Amino acid sequence: MSALQNFKNAGHSPTLFAAFLYFAFSCCIWVLNGALAPFISETYHLTPAQKGLMLSIPIMAGALMRFPLGLLSQYIGRKNATLVEMGMIAIAMLYGFFMVKSYDDLLAMGVLLGIAGASFGVALSLGSGWFPPQYKGLAMGLVGAGNVGTAVSVLVAPPLAQAYGWQTVYAFAAAAILVPMIVMIVFAKEPPDVDAHASLREHVACLFEKDGWAFSLIYGVTFGGFIGLTTFLPTYYYDQFGVSKVQAGQLTMLAAFMGAAVRVVGGALSDRWGGVNVLTLVLVVVAVSLAGVGLSSASLVLTTLLLIVCFAALGAGNGALFQLVPLRWPAATAVAGSMIGEIGALGGGLVPNLMGLSKQHAGTYLWGFVVFAVLAVLMLFVMRVMQIRWTRTWAEKGGRARRVTAASKDAEPVNYQRV
Repeated sequence: MSALQNFKNAGHSPTLFAAFLYFAFSCCIWVLNGALAPFISETYHLTPAQKGLMLSIPIMAGALMRFPLGLLSQYIGRKNATLVEMGMIAIAMLYGFFMVKSYDDLLAMGVLLGIAGASFGVALSLGSGWFPPQYKGLAMGLVGAGNVGTAVSVLVAPPLAQAYGWQTVYAFAAAAILVPMIVMIVFAKEPPDVDAHASLREHVACLFEKDGWAFSLIYGVTFGGFIGLTTFLPTYYYDQFGVSKVQAGQLTMLAAFMGAAVRVVGGALSDRWGGVNVLTLVLVVVAVSLAGVGLSSASLVLTTLLLIVCFAALGAGNGALFQLVPLRWPAATAVAGSMIGEIGALGGGLVPNLMGLSKQHAGTYLWGFVVFAVLAVLMLFVMRVMQIRWTRTWAEKGGRARRVTAASKDAEPVNYQRV
């Protein structure tokens, strides 16, 4: 029997697909203001700093809303929590269509878009909940590939905005969210695992450990960079290179799609080479490519190629980090992953703000790219220091999973929560 068939037989594929679709649509809506930013900026004549604030609010609101949605899922179930959230998303989109009349209304709309960004933890827990530990990493990677929704957003939203007006896109989004709702109702089943039914203390436990913060900060660069840059790039392409609003979305899509597609590959490579080794390469590539983007602002072709490389690294980094999470917290993978995802996603809110402030005060976006490149180097240093202890306790050299031998079976098990 093939490895794929073994994987399918080990869990509930319809629930996995429903979770992926739910996450993909949520990501699509989460970055909607970024996809529409050139149209919005033209309507309200926004300064670079105002653009940065507008783009950062949905990212930060989404990160902060993940934990409340996770708690709700414990009381009403993960499937029901997704349906409640998608209903709220539809209402939020109707608010955007009917009520947004000023920049302040737009900021409020950004908070409402954050509802869609809250989907990460519940989506991963729902999709992987039917699978045994040896397959949870792959299941989480497949659901996480729903990040491709960001690429769909920047590709589809600008043409719709150009044809029907940018606020009408909110109405289209309100209708579109009905698709994953119907799929969720018909095909998904509540998983039987108990990992997602952890107490509040268990949910935040990983943040009282150095490893939890190290993972969160690294994820702030990889996933934060992915979502922050996806939100910002339509504005960058439009302002820096003078391309059309639709072309700005298409160019952003090239990079965003690469980042989403490579996430699963990053997890697979980490199984073979080790998550620490993959993340080391990822952070080096991210730092070099971001600095290169800042210095190549006169070349559209070179900028786009560097961004595709950067997003491929960011996507691989997201997969690599979540290859390590089940190794470090084998008894609480979904719980730790949810909290790391929440804290890490806050890093995405830094990107549009850094870019806006750099442009407004220095007259160039260069320093925004440079600052984020420096953050990648700092996270590389943190990880290389921490991995010395990791490879002595819960992982093999390079961050690979420890092999179970006859001797290790008889050995006293490691208390991963206290390492």
